[in-house]
Amino acid sequence: MIRSELIQKIADENPHLYQRDVERIVNTIFEEITEALAHGDRVELRGFGAFSVKRRDARIGRNPRTGEAVQVEEKHVPFFKCGKLLRERLNGKET
Repeated sequence: MIRSELIQKIADENPHLYQRDVERIVNTIFEEITEALAHGDRVELRGFGAFSVKRRDARIGRNPRTGEAVQVEEKHVPFFKCGKLLRERLNGKET
């Protein structure tokens, strides 16, 4: 599902809301999650999962085309850990 499909589904299920308002709400939620992660905070959505940021150390990598050694800088990457309810639902153990 992409963002526009999510917005459309929420708008369809809530006819009392304008689609532009639903779009603003969805965009605000994603912006807040992104902003929290940018500040190094953890974002937990109960029943769904948790987003956090992991640090990857600097290392020596290899250019796959030439085999030449390349310095790879330290970086921070987003990480998602699935919640228990979502994991159970994906594995067919719906509650």
